[in-house]
Amino acid sequence: MTDNVSTHQAEDDARNEAILIYVNGQIVPKAQAMVSVYDSGFMLGDGVWEGIRLYNGTWSFLDEHLDRLFEAAKAIDIDIGLTRAQLVQAMLDTQAANAMTTDAHARLMVTRGVKTRPFQHPKLSQRGPTVVIIMEHSRPKLPRPIRLATVPHLRGLPMTQDPKLNSHSKLNCILACIAAEKAGADEALMLDIHGFVNTTNACNFFIVRKGQVWTSTADYCMNGITRQKVIDLCRANAIPVFERNFTLVDTYSAEEAFLTGTFGAQTPVNTIDGRTIGTGEMGPITQRIRSLYKDLVGA
Repeated sequence: MTDNVSTHQAEDDARNEAILIYVNGQIVPKAQAMVSVYDSGFMLGDGVWEGIRLYNGTWSFLDEHLDRLFEAAKAIDIDIGLTRAQLVQAMLDTQAANAMTTDAHARLMVTRGVKTRPFQHPKLSQRGPTVVIIMEHSRPKLPRPIRLATVPHLRGLPMTQDPKLNSHSKLNCILACIAAEKAGADEALMLDIHGFVNTTNACNFFIVRKGQVWTSTADYCMNGITRQKVIDLCRANAIPVFERNFTLVDTYSAEEAFLTGTFGAQTPVNTIDGRTIGTGEMGPITQRIRSLYKDLVGA
């Protein structure tokens, strides 16, 4: 289909052709921002990353994003080589170099570095890590609520690849996205190993049933910062919210459904597997949560 949209769809911005990118301590023009073909991130997906948004001069929830980045780096045994303060300064320097004040998105990436030979053993990465920060002018632009299709690709067990890791190894999610697109949808709805609804290929997933907000348990889903903020906001504002197992049967008859993520905040869902969810438009509880979230970010 030709009208597929993405949860990361943004307005076109000509300024992004002239952005400056941080690469290993240097801030360089986009055309000069390169890493080696021997880099472990390129070669093996051996790295971790964070996506962070700039609102009105502030990088939203920066502490939580850095906590998650350093935890992930420790989990896969990468020494980032920079302190938190140095990484924050690198973010601020890149922001200043690009004269960005709001509506920007940063992709902060850390890989194990450059390998001596093209094989997987971590000890072959003897020059690194590689640290890159890509900042783009970015205002989300969705022409309509998105369509989801359930796919056979699963959110797996933590002993295979823990879904809580924001790793560069995203092939499972990419294949899920391709399957959804082949089915005429915008994004994939993924189940966990028990057949319960979990996340999409890129975002965490919520439904609303009889005034209650449901999302999956944290056992197999992404360790989403926006997901947690939504849960916290519901609890603080007397909106019943539950982290629980639920099925596609529960999902199809929901009054509302929405996704959460750093880029799009809360993205309404129109259809799932051809079934219209509620009215097919953003529902009142999703609207309320979006308003509460906007106030939180503004604060």
